[in-house]
Amino acid sequence: MGRFQAIRKKKESRKIAKERMHILYSLAEECALAGNQERARRYVLLLRRIGMRYNVVVPSKLKVSMCRKCGMFLLHGKTARIGLTQGRLRVECLSCGNTRRFPYKQKRGI
Repeated sequence: MGRFQAIRKKKESRKIAKERMHILYSLAEECALAGNQERARRYVLLLRRIGMRYNVVVPSKLKVSMCRKCGMFLLHGKTARIGLTQGRLRVECLSCGNTRRFPYKQKRGI
């Protein structure tokens, strides 16, 4: 296999990995809404493992709703506590207590 064929194969595998990550995220969301937290956690762990294996960064929109410490799918009010303080979004996992902070900008009116 030539060098360019190997690069093309790597790009294709990363593209497939991204698609699978989005599919696993939607499955985790469905299971979490249905109340099956352990299955949702398993989907999140598989999603993260695929990202590490194929060296694909988990999109930031998906990262916000996953706990880094325990792998729980975070639902507002059920498995996570959300708060806005001092220009930050604070997400606290209710199963392990891990807290994450994300910056945000308030929209200013004219």
